[in-house]
Amino acid sequence: MLRHTLKPLVTAAVALLITTAAPSQTGGPAGYSVVSRIPGPDGGWDLLDIDPVAQRLYLARRAGVMSVDLASGKVTPDLVAGDGMHASMPVPGTSRVLSTNGDTNTVTIFDGVSGKVFAKLEVGTKPDAVAWDQATRTAWVMNPGSGDISVVDPLAEKVLGTITVGGSLELGIADGNGTLYVNVEDRNEVAVLDTRARKLLRRFPLNGCEGPTGIAYAPDQKLVISACANGVAVISKPDGHAVATLPVGPRPDGAAYDATRHLAFVPSGGDGTLYVIRLSPKPEVVQRLETARGARTIALDAATGRLYLPSARYETAAGASRPAMIPGSFSVLVVAPAP
Repeated sequence: MLRHTLKPLVTAAVALLITTAAPSQTGGPAGYSVVSRIPGPDGGWDLLDIDPVAQRLYLARRAGVMSVDLASGKVTPDLVAGDGMHASMPVPGTSRVLSTNGDTNTVTIFDGVSGKVFAKLEVGTKPDAVAWDQATRTAWVMNPGSGDISVVDPLAEKVLGTITVGGSLELGIADGNGTLYVNVEDRNEVAVLDTRARKLLRRFPLNGCEGPTGIAYAPDQKLVISACANGVAVISKPDGHAVATLPVGPRPDGAAYDATRHLAFVPSGGDGTLYVIRLSPKPEVVQRLETARGARTIALDAATGRLYLPSARYETAAGASRPAMIPGSFSVLVVAPAP
């Protein structure tokens, strides 16, 4: 898996594709700001998700899932144990959560309140991100180690099938109408799948993109947003036609779209900034919010419009590719729109 290993290098060719310069600001027209921090135990983290109905946040950490009751602020550091966890996705309309275990090639299905484990299922190699498809009410688990996707029914607790795609599969997003878009990190492309027929439809290239990770879909605009490790976000139509390539910070690992406010978000862990993007009438960065170094993944609470970004502070060491985390500095940043 290539996540977080690509260098944040923007080539001259990429620079020519960039259509809009990012304004450097901490307030700006969009009006987002960091309003609070949720502390948690030290250690690494990966993807997170939110149940907007239950108002609970689930963050995949290496040895388990950390949960947060957003109403009370209560943090449960280890709601359920895991083995190299990468994602934890609440199943809409239920109290269940599905998490991926990259070290054991399994997914865990558990109760989002009590942590009771219902099932542990074998999937592909090195399962990473997971996407919910409302059209089929199934979870789609991306397996970058084997280049395929496992389709899981979290209520029946069964793996329904496997679709071969090829490449190091990163995050995916479904449009709600039977189509799934998945970033393929090592091929700089998006794979498009039919979730009802469970088959690969086509692929389209992400020109100027190196190492696509985070992905979002704007249903009102019918646009796909792919965040790339080399510091750009490529915005495409569902047929693959590129609409714009915008500058963002290096090493993003997530993306989100708020359909209520019609804004997209790309968090950059390399420079500790959150890029707020307006898609209409033309795609442009409308705010560059300072967050924290390492804040590379993101979750949107659709009920409140708030954004959550795990982060930490790091020691400064010359030449260190992976600086040490300062003890006691881990927290989840809470970013809110202007009232």
